Amino acid sequence: MDSKKYKLTRFSPNELDSQKSRRAKYTIDYEGSLNPAQYEAVCAEEGAYLIIAGAGTGKTRTLVYRLAHLIESGYDASSILLLTFTRKAAKSMLDKASLLLDNRCEKINGGTFHSFANTILRKYAKQMGFESSFTILDQGDSEDVINLMRSQSGLVKEKKRFPQKQTLQKIYSLSVNTGRKIPEIVFKEYPHFIENIDEILEIQKKFASYKKGNNLVDYDDLLVYLRDFLVAKSNSAVGVLSAIKFLMVDEYQDTNHLQSEIVQALCQLKQNVMVVGDDAQSIYSFRGANFENIMQFPQLFKDVKLIKLEENYRSTPEILNFANRIYADAVVKYEKDLFSRRNTGELPMILAAANVELQSKFIVEKVLELHESGTPLSDIAVLFRSSFFSFDLEIQLAKANIPFIKFGGIKFIETAHIKDILAILRIALNPKDVVCWYRVLLLHEGVGPKTAQRILDALAEGRISLAKNPDTLDSKIVKENLFLLFKLIYDLRTKTLTPFEKVEMTVEFYYPIFKDKYDDFNKRKKDIDIFMNIASNYTSIESLLSDMAIEPPLDSVSDLGEEDKQDDFLTLSTIHSAKGLEWHSVFIIHAVDGFFPSNRSAESLETLEEERRLLYVAATRAKQNLIVTYPMNIFDRESGTTLSKPSRFLSSVTPDLAEGWLLENE
Repeated sequence: MDSKKYKLTRFSPNELDSQKSRRAKYTIDYEGSLNPAQYEAVCAEEGAYLIIAGAGTGKTRTLVYRLAHLIESGYDASSILLLTFTRKAAKSMLDKASLLLDNRCEKINGGTFHSFANTILRKYAKQMGFESSFTILDQGDSEDVINLMRSQSGLVKEKKRFPQKQTLQKIYSLSVNTGRKIPEIVFKEYPHFIENIDEILEIQKKFASYKKGNNLVDYDDLLVYLRDFLVAKSNSAVGVLSAIKFLMVDEYQDTNHLQSEIVQALCQLKQNVMVVGDDAQSIYSFRGANFENIMQFPQLFKDVKLIKLEENYRSTPEILNFANRIYADAVVKYEKDLFSRRNTGELPMILAAANVELQSKFIVEKVLELHESGTPLSDIAVLFRSSFFSFDLEIQLAKANIPFIKFGGIKFIETAHIKDILAILRIALNPKDVVCWYRVLLLHEGVGPKTAQRILDALAEGRISLAKNPDTLDSKIVKENLFLLFKLIYDLRTKTLTPFEKVEMTVEFYYPIFKDKYDDFNKRKKDIDIFMNIASNYTSIESLLSDMAIEPPLDSVSDLGEEDKQDDFLTLSTIHSAKGLEWHSVFIIHAVDGFFPSNRSAESLETLEEERRLLYVAATRAKQNLIVTYPMNIFDRESGTTLSKPSRFLSSVTPDLAEGWLLENE
C-alpha cells in the first residue's frame, strides 16, 4: 500500500466560507499577479501604511492594483484621493487602473498637491478672503511681481548690491515650503546678503499685500491656503474631509514640510492613509523636499504598518549588490536588501582614467562598442552629479559623430558666464563680431545700449583701432572703465599664447565682473574651471571655439514621450533628471571626492547623506551594465592640476562587487 502524506489544519467553517465569498467577488487575480509584499500592500484597507518601495520594485503596479482592489472591495471610487508629483503620473495610474478593472476608476480623485488645492480653493475662495476668479502666478510671473515691488520699494540703493528677483523668489518659496524663517535661509544660502535682511523681509510683505489686493495666488499660496482651510475645520472643511475615505500619496520621500502638514490635515477625521516612497531616493532637498518626512512618518499616525518592496525587476543581481553596498553605509535609513531573480550578469566596473580627456575617450569607445553589439544608443545613458561634468565628453561625442541629447542643467555654452568668456575670445579672433561686442560692452557698469552703439560705430569707422596700443584710445569715445577690456583684447591678438593662456588671461579679467553680476557665483565658478581644463587640451584657439559650437536640445527628461524616444540618441543627464528612468547600460562619470560628493556637501551629515543617495539612484538606473569612472588628475583654478581621489562612497566596494580598471595613455 502506498504511503501518503497529509496536512491537517484547523479552521472555522464560517471563516472558510467568508474567504471563499470574498475571493469570488474579485474579477482580478491579485495574489497570482503580485509578489507577496506587493499583495500585502494591495490588500491593505483601513489604517495607516508606509510602503518602502525600493528602486525597480513595481511601485506603480502596486498602487494601480490597490486602487482596483479598493473599488472591488466595495468602496466608492470618489472617496479615494491619490496625490502625486506630476499630472502625468496621476493620469497614467488612473488610466492603468481603468484598463485593469473598469471605468469606475475614472471617478477616483487623482492629481498633484497643487491641482487638488486649486480645486478646493476655487470652491471655497470666499471663505479664505478672495474671489474664486483668482489668477495663479507661475514662477516667472512671481519673479516679475517681486521685481516690481523691489523697484517701487525705494529700499534698493544704487551702487549697492541687492538680491535679484530670481534670488528673492527662491528665498521666499523655500521659506514657505520648508517652514524655515527667511533670516535662516539667507544666512545659510546667501550670507553675502545678510545685511539686507530687513529690506528682503519688507519686500516680502509688499509682495504678499500686492497678491492679496489683486486677487493673485502663486504656487506656494495654493498649498498654504489649502492647509489653513483644512486645519481650521470649518463646516466646509469638515465636508471635504468627510468625503475622503482613503488617501494615497506617491513619492512621499519628495514631500516638503508644507506637503507633510497637508497630508496630516487630510487625515484629521479618518486615518486611512498609505504613503509610498523610498528613503534611498530622497534627492531633492534643493527644492525643499524633506528627508525627515518619510523617516518620521511612523510617529505621525497610530499603529503604522510598514511594508517593504524589495524584489527588483530591473537590474542584474550584480548591480543590486553594488547599490546595496553603497546604501548600507547610510547613517539613517530603513533597512532593506534589493534582490532580483534575473540571470546573473557582469560585475560593475570602476575605471580610473589618467585625466578627464581619457575618461571621455573611453566612454566614446565603449558606447560605440555597445552600439555595435546591438544596444541602441537610446538604451545607454551617461549620468553625472552636475551638468558641467559632461562638457569635455560632449566635445568628444561631437567629434565621433555620436548623436546625444542632454537633460538637466543648462548646456555648457548656453550658461551666461561661459557665453561672456567665449564672447571676449571671439572678439579677439574676429573684431567684426558685433553681437559679441555688444554682449561684452554691456557687462561693464555705466555702459548702456547707446554707449555700446557709439563704440561699435567708432570701431566700424576706424576711429578705434585694435591694432594700436590701448593707451592711444580716445577717452571721449572709450569710457575709463573700458580700457582694461581693450588692453586684454589687444594682448590676446598680439601676444603669442597657448589657448589655455588666452583663456586664463580672459578669466583673470572677467572674474571681478563675474562676482558682481551673479548672486550664485560660488556655484557657477566650477564651470569656469572646467572650461579652462578643456582649453588645456587644444593647440589653437580657433579649434577650441569651433568645438564649443555644439547645440543639443534642452528638453526636460520627464517630458520626453514615447514618440520622442524613437530617435537613436545617447542620453546625457544629471542624476536628478534621471530619477524614475532606466537604461540597458549606464555610465556614472566624474565620481571624484570633492566633486561627488562636493566639498560643500561634506560640511554637514545631512547633505553628505543626500549625495550618497544620489549615487544609489544613479546605480539603480542600470539594467545590464554599470560603469563608474573618475579622472585621476583634475584641474582646479586655484591649485592647478591636482591628483584626485575616488568618491568616498566607493571606498567600501570590494573586488567581489566591482572590477577595478586603470586607464592611462600608452
